[in-house]
Amino acid sequence: MRGSAGASGGRGRASREKYRNPCLTMHQPWASLLVHGIKRIEGRSWPAPLTGRLWIHAASKVPDAETIKAMEEFYREIYATNGITDIKFPEHYPVSRLLGCVEVVGCLKSEELVCWEALPESVRLEGLTDFCWLCQNPQKLLVPFEMRGYQGVYNLEKRIYEAAVRGLCPVQCPQPVKFPLPDPQDPLSLRPGSLASYFSSSKTSTAETPPSVSAAIAGARAAAAQFSKKDQSKGTSSNQIDVIQKSEHEFTGTSLNITTEDGRLYWFPNGRSHRGYQTRNHKEQKTTPENREHSRGRTKEFSSDLILQPGASSKLFAAALEGLKLN
Repeated sequence: MRGSAGASGGRGRASREKYRNPCLTMHQPWASLLVHGIKRIEGRSWPAPLTGRLWIHAASKVPDAETIKAMEEFYREIYATNGITDIKFPEHYPVSRLLGCVEVVGCLKSEELVCWEALPESVRLEGLTDFCWLCQNPQKLLVPFEMRGYQGVYNLEKRIYEAAVRGLCPVQCPQPVKFPLPDPQDPLSLRPGSLASYFSSSKTSTAETPPSVSAAIAGARAAAAQFSKKDQSKGTSSNQIDVIQKSEHEFTGTSLNITTEDGRLYWFPNGRSHRGYQTRNHKEQKTTPENREHSRGRTKEFSSDLILQPGASSKLFAAALEGLKLN
């Protein structure tokens, strides 16, 4: 037991060193459902490489109405198994935005999660993938940040993190869940295989699933499969994750777009040049010595760098601006 605890502690330290401000890009509507506390299990084909705060970024693909309908129906049905019928779904599913964060407390195999009777049935019904990341304590950004995502877990750029962490607000979940640790002395005790000794095949629930729940599960699987097939064709093992290749160019900074809830867009230049290209409102521009010097000069006049579109909330803007102090 001592050896096991020591090993898990080492893995925890290693993940903290590797991921300073970890972020995961997800397709919509799954990204918003997770940040709004409706989704508690993030399903993957690979185990969670970390515990602690995980930022959630919405990929660029606009979700179609059928996918949104299928996933909302899935959650209506599984919550109903615990008598919860009043679920407030997100009004919008924005894309290419940093939405908020959750706390990943561990990761289990699907067969462990579905048999864990300490959890509400609605949570166990979310165990539809090989590995289940256990997420709690969601927080959303009052002002979602427009940014580019990457494949897998990656670190947020420092300036984006410093602005985002100031803009978090609590979320009212339809059924808040706290995942109990098998070993209260070990914060990393929720890992794949950690609950296997508690369960056997004979303990697997044999209760018949209501037809409406079975239909909702089938719809959710079909909705997720559209992305899994695309990922497999590209030689990846990701699930519900935006397949965005990392730039071959090295970034020395990141421009930041902030969109308020009333639809206004603000653009903050980073004041530092990129190698390869610069991004402004999704338009790529080649870097030349001339525009590199132009970029450096613009940082001296931050106020003139700000591009505003009509209709912004001054209070929201001031809150976001507070977190974007350039060196």
